[in-house]
Amino acid sequence: MRIVKKSQLHFGEVNIADIDRSARSRDDIPAILKGLQTIYTIDEAREKVFNALEKTLPATVDSKTGRPGMKLWTTFVLATLKQGLNCDFDRLQELANQHKTVRQTLGHSDWEDMTHYKLQAIINNEPKLTSKMLADINHRFSQTC
Repeated sequence: MRIVKKSQLHFGEVNIADIDRSARSRDDIPAILKGLQTIYTIDEAREKVFNALEKTLPATVDSKTGRPGMKLWTTFVLATLKQGLNCDFDRLQELANQHKTVRQTLGHSDWEDMTHYKLQAIINNEPKLTSKMLADINHRFSQTC
């Protein structure tokens, strides 16, 4: 099975379950990130979601390694943000590189983590999450909760 996200935290990295989000925010980004956090922290839900996602990978992508440079969790977070915000790749790149809570959800530490997502890498790695696929994930997730 492909690695979703390494379980060993790096220095300064926040466990996804412990990321603090503003409960009072009316913006859509914290709501999307809260949903991703919930999926990540419930083992059964995470397994169902990633089993469904792995079925969408093209045959040319190695299921153990995927595309170079991005884990399945990273591509899922970015694709979910893109779909949920109905944004273009330029905004998605800005969020991935500059938004603190998005970076924490991607698994980056606040301390000397120089990971920078190039636009073409995001375009190449963004899975083709269709409305049908998201509905299937939603259905699988709602059966778990």
